[in-house]
Amino acid sequence: MSTLKDVHDAASFNSHISALPPSTVIAISFHTPWAAPCAQMSLIMKTLASSYPPQTPPVISFLSLDAEALPDISESYEVTAVPFLVLQRDGKVLETVSGSDASKVREAVERHAGKAGNSAGSSLPPALETKQRDVESMQSNGPTNDLSKYAPGGNDTRTAPDITSTQGSTEELNKRLAGLVKAAPVMLFMKGTPSAPQCGFSRKIVNILREKGVRYGPTFPQLYTSGELVGGLEIVQEELENNPDFFADYVAAPRGLGGMAAPEAQAQPASATV
Repeated sequence: MSTLKDVHDAASFNSHISALPPSTVIAISFHTPWAAPCAQMSLIMKTLASSYPPQTPPVISFLSLDAEALPDISESYEVTAVPFLVLQRDGKVLETVSGSDASKVREAVERHAGKAGNSAGSSLPPALETKQRDVESMQSNGPTNDLSKYAPGGNDTRTAPDITSTQGSTEELNKRLAGLVKAAPVMLFMKGTPSAPQCGFSRKIVNILREKGVRYGPTFPQLYTSGELVGGLEIVQEELENNPDFFADYVAAPRGLGGMAAPEAQAQPASATV
């Protein structure tokens, strides 16, 4: 039976692709380790792969890639969310599927690679669903536990602010977010820190800001300027392609020396920093 092959670097990916004949369909599954639907997608892909017997030349090859670990490959296939499936043949994308719906994935694979030699339809896991709790049913099953004894006493340490209403908490959250995105002329929301980005997309956008000499406040990469959302890596790259001076108003360091602004400078306009 065929298997789902994990690819960990660009060289292995390119080598595997180039070794396959032009007639082979390649199913490329992009995932991240932290997204729950990706675990579902992995099971779907492994089940599908096992239903196709090995052939020479192969009819289909199944690959699994970490979208964040291999950002260049992800960008080349325009991956903006995971799980994301790409089906290609002879270097041309045939179809893409976003999400972990087993029936859609199976139909797309069979549409281009033909039906599997082994019947796998009934063994594919269903799509993930969320259901609202049936409160009446829960109550009818018996009395609920009395949790009053677990209520904190007057001398207990407070672990969270008092919230009196949903509206109040929403207004407070919006106020905090508004203050956060305006904490510096340029704000970057990223995974990890500027010195140790935890995903490829964050690493690349940090490099862009450093190369342009932009000082920013870091806090997934989403970039704000003057309190307004610019977007993620793809949008920033597109803005620079259309306008090389896109960051001109925020340059506060020589080219190649951009980075995180000092706390006392983050609330000041870029032109006021040294």
